Amino acid sequence: MYGTLYVVGTPIGNLSDLSPRAVETLSTVDFIAAEDTRVTLKLLNHFGIKKPMISYFEHNKRERGEIICGRIIQGESCAIVTDAGMPCISDPGEDLIKLCEEKNIKTIVVPGPSALISALAVSGLETGRFTFEGFLSVNKKSRKDHLNSLKKEKRTMIFYEAPHKLPATLKDLYEFFGERKLTIVREITKIHEETIRTNTKYAAENLSDGSIKGEIVLILEGDKTSEQEGSEYTLDTAVELAKKLMEKGQKPSDAAKEAASISGFKKNEIYRNLV
Repeated sequence: MYGTLYVVGTPIGNLSDLSPRAVETLSTVDFIAAEDTRVTLKLLNHFGIKKPMISYFEHNKRERGEIICGRIIQGESCAIVTDAGMPCISDPGEDLIKLCEEKNIKTIVVPGPSALISALAVSGLETGRFTFEGFLSVNKKSRKDHLNSLKKEKRTMIFYEAPHKLPATLKDLYEFFGERKLTIVREITKIHEETIRTNTKYAAENLSDGSIKGEIVLILEGDKTSEQEGSEYTLDTAVELAKKLMEKGQKPSDAAKEAASISGFKKNEIYRNLV
């Protein structure tokens, strides 16, 4: 009989945040797959848990994933953990879940702290709809493409950032998005936890000196200008706008696309009324 993979959330700072269910799970599984076994060992020692571990991280995930699944298929149970927070979110554990799906291995989640959700909750920004964007690339082109793709994003956006990269990121957010509300949350659940509710302009000009340290989550307000512009249009007026663009020589698809970006309506809605 196959065993089970347990996806176990661990503290992002305060060890008291490890749930009783997580302690029980880590105590009863046959082995633990850990991002860094040295970090996880400290957690296990704190709770008096003794379990064999296998390392599982970005550079060995293919080989170790097969080994882990092989042991589970033979009947062992495994808990996967990351150094802090929920594994499999912006984390190589995502690949292990996919592998388990391919091999029909049962997975059970044991929820725990999440930096992105915790930061969003105290951000003071809209929480009904949001998008998690992870870490921005250090590659200039990829970074630029990523930020450009988000300019019209209406949902609240969440980014992770390392302290030494924060100054450049704060300047980029102001450059690409203009002045918007921005919340910087650092060291969540730790002694120096801090929530800074500001805006991109102030942050770029006053908080990009490298003085902000620790694990950082950035919460950026979504685009509000497109909502304001869109409210002035109906579908009929958006179609009329597209027709005027066609009169100037644009193809129907291009005219519909431009009218959509201005009016807030979907390109396909406008296009269907043109042809």
